[in-house]
Amino acid sequence: MTLWEPPADIPWEPPFAGTEAEHLAGALDRLRFTFRWKADDLDAAGLQTRIGASRLTIGGLLKHLAAVEDYTFTTKFRGEQVGEPWTSLGWTGDNDWEFESAANDSPERLYALWDGAVERSRATLAAALADGGLDQPAHVSTPEGEHASLRRLVCDLIEEYGRHTGHADLLREAVDGRTGEDPPPGWQPVG
Repeated sequence: MTLWEPPADIPWEPPFAGTEAEHLAGALDRLRFTFRWKADDLDAAGLQTRIGASRLTIGGLLKHLAAVEDYTFTTKFRGEQVGEPWTSLGWTGDNDWEFESAANDSPERLYALWDGAVERSRATLAAALADGGLDQPAHVSTPEGEHASLRRLVCDLIEEYGRHTGHADLLREAVDGRTGEDPPPGWQPVG
């Protein structure tokens, strides 16, 4: 199955009238691109900026979402251990670890973690859609043995990105005033 191909200068644009798989993958990618644009091209101080009483940072969100991407498609979908790069980073599976340990990572490391995880997830999702579609069962199941579908995992990621892209929007505005819904046409990640 070949997913819909968006225009080259706005690769985050989902289809107007595609299949369910194209719409879900497109919605997820739009959120990924918007999040990456909000997180892009910051130095260590920008990645560690906090607002109000919140402990969230864009650096922590980059690392957290990278871990969520790998955990979703490696463990929840395929039933495998997360592995590298997480094993050598000391990942414990505790969500607080990503947020707290990100302050010790360079901007280059944080961007590479997120970019690599998203690349792996896109490849896994495309292969899975070509080999069974959204209805195929994932490894993760309830205590009663009911397995989640791939559709459910993609919808969960959309929800996760929706929440954290909103956080990144507020954090980025506090760093340098960047606002907006989508990257400008032709935008490419810098950091």
